[in-house]
Amino acid sequence: MIPTAPFGRTGHRSSRAIFGAAALSDVTQGEADRTLELLAPYGINHVDTAASYGDAELRLAPWLAHHRDEVFLATKTGERRYGAARDEIRRSLERMGVDHVDLLQLHNLVDADEWSAALGAGGALEAAIEARDEGLVRFIGVTGHGVEVAARHLQSLERFPFDSVLLPYSYVMMRNSAYAADFEALAAVCGERGVALQTIKAITRRPWGERSRERATWYQPFEDAAALELAVHWVLGRREVFLNTVGDIHVVPKVLAAVASFRGRPSAEVMRAMHEAQEAEPLFT
Repeated sequence: MIPTAPFGRTGHRSSRAIFGAAALSDVTQGEADRTLELLAPYGINHVDTAASYGDAELRLAPWLAHHRDEVFLATKTGERRYGAARDEIRRSLERMGVDHVDLLQLHNLVDADEWSAALGAGGALEAAIEARDEGLVRFIGVTGHGVEVAARHLQSLERFPFDSVLLPYSYVMMRNSAYAADFEALAAVCGERGVALQTIKAITRRPWGERSRERATWYQPFEDAAALELAVHWVLGRREVFLNTVGDIHVVPKVLAAVASFRGRPSAEVMRAMHEAQEAEPLFT
């Protein structure tokens, strides 16, 4: 079984691996059902989806009809204005067949203009707060990608007491000294304030570039089992973070197995050698 840890100040103990339902964006219901059957044996009790993840919310609905009370359920809105976000939040509940979600996140909030719109008057944050006041969501978080996201999340936490953040974290990403400094500053604030720290892109090998795209992920993941395991274990070696799984149903079992086998963080020397052998490259620059 995968261990659990406090998900920030929410009072919930989440499995350290969070199932990323982006993997269900473009699959059949049968494929989704078989993937979701993997969660219970591993003790996964936290599911993360988004309105923009294709059919993922719809694919979750039949499973949630039987398992809603067993999981901490999170979704996201990518809308920036109050009205559109208000509608999208309610549409997500309808699509999943639930009366509330545990966490509603403002999705990929990094761009300066979008940030100002979402957190300003008449912005998406007002819709999220309204939904929380109405009991449609319990907590509010923020997510993002790219090398500027950690710094932007710090600004977001100064504007509003978000309950969680989500951003990239991997060995190769933290080789970027500027990003590493921003991440460490963010992690310190999250620790002080009880903000849950979710991470993504743990098993990124490199961008697809000109290569033929063989997976549903928008990056090329590690396929070698040993390399994938090392990448996962390196992330889990930071005790306060949660690892969101991967956006491809065929890779999800490998990630869950790697999480379950975690015993400690590999050394920097081992990670450096693995990344050199795998010809790994940063996804974000």
